Amino acid sequence: MPNIAILLASTALVAFAVPAHAQSGPSADPEPVVATDESAQDQAASSEIVVTGRRVSTAETAIGTDETTATISITREALLSAPAGISGLKMLEGLPGFNVQANDALGLYEFGNSVFVRAFNFQQIGFVLDGVPMGRSDQFGGSPIFRYVENENLSRVTASPGAGDVSLPSYSSLGPIVQYITTDPEKEMGAVAQFTVGADDFRRGFLRLDTGDVGGFSAYASYSRLEADVWRGPGFIERDHVEAKARYEFGPHSLAFRFLYNDYFDYDSPAISIAQYEGTAGDAFGRSGRYFAYLGEVPDLPVTTPGIRYSNTLYNQYFKQAVNSRTDYLYSLHGDFELTPGFTFSPTLYYEDKQGYGVSPEAYATSLSAYNAQRLIVPGLTAPKGLQYGLSTIEGERYGMVGNFNAELGVHALQFGFWAENDDYHRTQDRFNHADGNPDGDPLLNEPVHRQRDYRSKRETFQYHAKLTFKLLDEALKLDMGFKGTMIDYAIAGYRNPGDYIARRTPRITDNYEDLFLPQVGLVFDITDREQIFASYSENLALPRGADDIFSAASPLAPGPLPETAKNAELGFRTNRQMFNASLALFYTRFDNRLQSFAAPVPGSPQLETFFQNVGAVESYGAELSGIVKPSSFFYVNANVTYNIAKFKDSYSSLAIAGNRVPDNADWLIQAGVTVEPADWIVANFSGRYLSSRYTNFINTQELPGYTIFNAYVDLGEGIDVGPFKAIRLRANVDNIFNKDYLGTINVSTNGLATFRPGPDRTWQLSLRAAI
Repeated sequence: MPNIAILLASTALVAFAVPAHAQSGPSADPEPVVATDESAQDQAASSEIVVTGRRVSTAETAIGTDETTATISITREALLSAPAGISGLKMLEGLPGFNVQANDALGLYEFGNSVFVRAFNFQQIGFVLDGVPMGRSDQFGGSPIFRYVENENLSRVTASPGAGDVSLPSYSSLGPIVQYITTDPEKEMGAVAQFTVGADDFRRGFLRLDTGDVGGFSAYASYSRLEADVWRGPGFIERDHVEAKARYEFGPHSLAFRFLYNDYFDYDSPAISIAQYEGTAGDAFGRSGRYFAYLGEVPDLPVTTPGIRYSNTLYNQYFKQAVNSRTDYLYSLHGDFELTPGFTFSPTLYYEDKQGYGVSPEAYATSLSAYNAQRLIVPGLTAPKGLQYGLSTIEGERYGMVGNFNAELGVHALQFGFWAENDDYHRTQDRFNHADGNPDGDPLLNEPVHRQRDYRSKRETFQYHAKLTFKLLDEALKLDMGFKGTMIDYAIAGYRNPGDYIARRTPRITDNYEDLFLPQVGLVFDITDREQIFASYSENLALPRGADDIFSAASPLAPGPLPETAKNAELGFRTNRQMFNASLALFYTRFDNRLQSFAAPVPGSPQLETFFQNVGAVESYGAELSGIVKPSSFFYVNANVTYNIAKFKDSYSSLAIAGNRVPDNADWLIQAGVTVEPADWIVANFSGRYLSSRYTNFINTQELPGYTIFNAYVDLGEGIDVGPFKAIRLRANVDNIFNKDYLGTINVSTNGLATFRPGPDRTWQLSLRAAI
């Protein structure tokens, strides 16, 4: 392990070891809290032993006190100290076990993000926003969480890396669940504004208006606009984001309506090979290193096909040929109703509408071959003129309902409910001429060269659950016993690939995935009033990742692949004392029917199409340690250490991979940070993050070295009021302080060499925030 990693590990060990020494004598116990009424006394008793600080939460959220599974939260205070505009996915990188990689400092470029936690990746994690399941996380046609949240409007982010509660709706999760909970409207009328500038011509404005409470009704609306240059290469990013929430309380009941609009546009940046990164690939334009990017101008290249000016394949390196655009709307209505004393019903209705497009280039020779294969079959085609404008469009709607019933049975509880959802999705993909074939020419959408896709897919999901919670031994033991059942019907119809156009067919393919009994059990036992042990076991089933890619392949499997399944077990210990708290979780995961992508030739085309097949089981085991220590009134340390081994259990076909490490799995993930609060008007933090080496392919022949990066922020003026402005804050954030040059996101390969996205360089922000 490199010296810098040893330093971080030492800091983490100090964080967990020093407080034990400080607590050795009776004098370390806290002074009793004086309460003025009965409710305050109850609150004082429950929070008597707790680490305090403006960036530290209570143990209930910091280490998941009373939860039967490993559960860690990012608090609102920490979210407001993060860089402005940070994505909902990159927020997770501070949590134990979450290996988060991003193409840029904020995680905004959707195709550059990746996550690995225990045995699972981004597409196998369930995401829930205010009770609304996010569905599949496919960047192109799904509902990835980073489009739907704004950190200024979040109350907290709670993650269960092993097993989320059985009541949480998801057909993507194989265990891990992340919940994003937004704030309620403020009780008093007011406004909050923030303006941020930063590296790469970053500019972002945020404004939120609150109505205050008027006869039980309250609401807020917020708007933000973000603009920035792509950090490596030409192009820019734009994002407009609107959130609104209205809440009405009447007696013991409440209703909350939420609206979200997100409009996003960006230019892509390329994934690169090790040879391109190191400058040994013989790049025609002399590119190498972390700033390897698309070209900002159309180059002057030799003609490779006589009479076709832009026939050279290398014209596909022009940046305007790599574009993404998405527009998403999400509406939800949530209610909490007390049907009888001790019996409540909480329904959530939601509707999502999305549309967007992506652009990618296609070389002249490839287009010509595809055109010749279709020109006598598909009407209306035009011969290619040069580089092709590859346009993919998506549109879809998703709607559903979640219903939860809760009954108090003395000190025990019963919970049961359901989730039903329809997800309809439409995708097209075609190749069109540019004016004169010029990569910078206008796209001629009335001149299609060949057709790729025009299909609709549908997912119909129904899930039910039930859970009994018992409190025994004078409530020192909490026991959860529950289960869920999941049923998913999948269908795809239309032109799935170029071969369907050639064969003049529009097949309809269906499949069904279900398991009617997926158990989950867990317990928490109070050893003392300060220490707990917890344990859990759960089973999960997920819709095959990339289902549309699987069933739109040139030669899909019949029947389709088996659903991915997982069994997760945890055993842990928590402690909560005056100067520190900590949580240790030991875990074991068995993940079966893993899907992996392979390539096959498309009939009538030289192109290769991706398809998926089950490749056996994966086993993961390890430990996650997380905690906070505050040895003085103005200084505290937070740290987490993860050790994780994930291996293939089976070989597949010609791939002898049994016993190999799963790509992108690092042995060690260590994070540690120091926060100081020397005065009421300043909070400063310095943190480091170490990730050990990772393999990049199934056969473990290519390995990416580990890296360490450091970040910092300073909050000035917190709590200062000037005239009509209050809570004025000036915040500076710096990511990758020492400008570490490293490769982050891995585009995993099966048995070849992978491609990568360089980690972002040093990035800074300066934010001014005020309320009225």
